[in-house]
Amino acid sequence: MADQNFVDYVRICCRSGAGGAGSSHFHRDRLNAKGGPDGGDGGRGGHIIVKGNKQLWTLLPLKYRKHVIAGRGMPGSGSRSSGADGEDIILEVPLGTIGKDAETGEIDFEITKDGETFILTPGGKGGRGNSHFKSSTNQSPQYAQPGLPGREEWKILELKVLADVGLVGFPNAGKSTLLSVITAAKPKIASYAFTTLVPNLGIVAYRDHRSFIMADIPGIIEGAHEGKGLGHRFLRHIERNSTLLFLVPVDTDNITKEYEILVKELEKYNPELLDKPRILALSKSDMLDEEMKELLLPELPEEVPYVFISSVAQQGLTELKDMLWKAINN
Repeated sequence: MADQNFVDYVRICCRSGAGGAGSSHFHRDRLNAKGGPDGGDGGRGGHIIVKGNKQLWTLLPLKYRKHVIAGRGMPGSGSRSSGADGEDIILEVPLGTIGKDAETGEIDFEITKDGETFILTPGGKGGRGNSHFKSSTNQSPQYAQPGLPGREEWKILELKVLADVGLVGFPNAGKSTLLSVITAAKPKIASYAFTTLVPNLGIVAYRDHRSFIMADIPGIIEGAHEGKGLGHRFLRHIERNSTLLFLVPVDTDNITKEYEILVKELEKYNPELLDKPRILALSKSDMLDEEMKELLLPELPEEVPYVFISSVAQQGLTELKDMLWKAINN
């Protein structure tokens, strides 16, 4: 997926339809010149609806659609005939999309299932016809309700990638290389930081034809919770991953310190992220022999299970998959 084609944030103006007016009509035919009120109700205005689509991975179709306008409801007519409802506008979005009010920042909904729908901006209610207002003291009401106006409001749609495993690490830690080796994904790989600017997803094949989804997400830096680097744009994608795989190269100066910095950034952004299962993968381990690995053990954090891996030499990957599968299913 090209960087420019991955869109995870859009701001759109939503204008729902106005409700149709109720009818002020009286029954007339060749046998009855002065019949009672029979005005029908107006149709409701069109809604603006979001709908989950598991085939979509990005909000790109909405990037250039800044204004969304639903249809007006039609007025009622005689014989208690209701007007047609205004045309609804359905916006299809990928799973993991949340909707916010642009002014308050309040979250309105989140779409997590295929086919799930939510009314983003409701249409105006249609007015009632004069047939509703007949009473013992007013047999011939001359009035009917006008339809309620539609709403015009700005909404924000944000995508949070849904995956079983999210890769967490500093820029250039080897996350993209790992994803390219254990899945069919082809993320951009280079020897400089922030090569990955958008999330990449891959399907990891496991034993007995089973599989799970792994997400390579842009690298974190110290201060990311304050918006530094890719900041919040990165961190919100971590929230939707059920298991976190921390990737730290064995040639880093202090493995535990690097791991703790990553954990602290997640905690400052959202403390609930620390409730997710965590696994530490020590990458570039083909540079170490067994004796050197033993010497590293006292330096590793105690509270997290670890595994030595090498994406290039394809070492430890089967063990890593076993650990991930167990964490996901527990």
